[in-house]
Amino acid sequence: MIPYIQRLHSAIQKKQTAALVGLDPRWEQLPETIRSSALDKHGDSMIGRASAYEEFCLRIIDVVAPLVPAVKPQSAFFEECGPEGVQALRNVIRAARDAGLIVICDAKRGDIGSTAQAYANAYLAGEDPSSAPFAADALTVNPYMGVDTLQPFVQRASEVGGGLYVLVRTSNPGAGDFQDRTTEGSTLFEAVADGVERLSSEFANGAEYGSIGAVVGATFPKELEELRARMKHVPLLVPGYGSQGGTSKDVASAFDSNGLGAVINSSRGIIFSYRKSPLAEEFGEARWEEAVESAAKLMIADLAEHTPVGNLKSS
Repeated sequence: MIPYIQRLHSAIQKKQTAALVGLDPRWEQLPETIRSSALDKHGDSMIGRASAYEEFCLRIIDVVAPLVPAVKPQSAFFEECGPEGVQALRNVIRAARDAGLIVICDAKRGDIGSTAQAYANAYLAGEDPSSAPFAADALTVNPYMGVDTLQPFVQRASEVGGGLYVLVRTSNPGAGDFQDRTTEGSTLFEAVADGVERLSSEFANGAEYGSIGAVVGATFPKELEELRARMKHVPLLVPGYGSQGGTSKDVASAFDSNGLGAVINSSRGIIFSYRKSPLAEEFGEARWEEAVESAAKLMIADLAEHTPVGNLKSS
């Protein structure tokens, strides 16, 4: 069995980028042709929305699969559509796996004991897509209830060659409300980081990185740099690039000198790029897939120019 981090780094080296495309479908921002088609077939219903989300994401996958190593579907947008949305999420993940992409399901699950085990069994397929209903390579998880609640996820990831990304320092404006609370000289997010480093170091079995990763936002670049040093064996998932204000220079410290150790997520900035300047003027809604391709290529070039990701080409 090939560990998650090895498969991820292989995909990053093959595509020569650490760009991660987030699949966050929003009804009001979908191309009108996709919305109209769904409404004609299903009416103004959750079935119609789920159908539109699936079509939109599948077409994005077709565009970005040759360009990036991984995608990150956000389960909440699909779940909002009810059972049909959950089925659409399953179909999107399967399609991405079939296209050769690494899939990180952003579901932020976290619970105790057998409940955590059930979540892990549902989402974490690891190397073999057929080993779990939702077929994801990796899953985002919430550690708020304690390190012991991560153990069922860690165990499942170990069994199937899957990965985890534990919320450590998130990119939202209110992250500090709880994460900055200090006890015995350490903030909450630093305490979580230390726990994740221990888990990933054990998981690494002597390798440079384990498959237990951390979510650390691009909107806190100084803390990102400090956490990279604090979590030496931990692969990072970095949200906040692009639409949330993070730049390529902000995320440069997430990588090692070889351009590995992190993936940088952009969701709205890529999948809805046809709605924003300058790509809105260049492509417009009628050519939205071309805008998505162009936005992905711009991100890839930006990371290559301003971060160690540029060293991948000489590796």
